[in-house]
Amino acid sequence: MGDKERLTMTIKEFADCAGVSKNLAYSLAKKDRLGVKVIYLGKRMVLSRKSCLALLEGNGEKGEDQCH
Repeated sequence: MGDKERLTMTIKEFADCAGVSKNLAYSLAKKDRLGVKVIYLGKRMVLSRKSCLALLEGNGEKGEDQCH
C-alpha cells in the first residue's frame, strides 16, 4: 500500500469497483447486507479498503486491481 493510499473507500467507490449502482450499494449497506462491515463516521459511511478488495477478489481471478 502506498504512503498516500487511504485505508478506507466510500460506498460510491465500492459501487464503482463492484459494478453496481451507488443506490444499490447504499441500500445494501444500510441493511447490513453489503458483504463488508460498514464503518460509521458521524453520518458518513466508509468501508475498509482491505475488506472490500478481499471480497471483490474472492472470485479467484488474477489480474490488475482497478479499485486502488
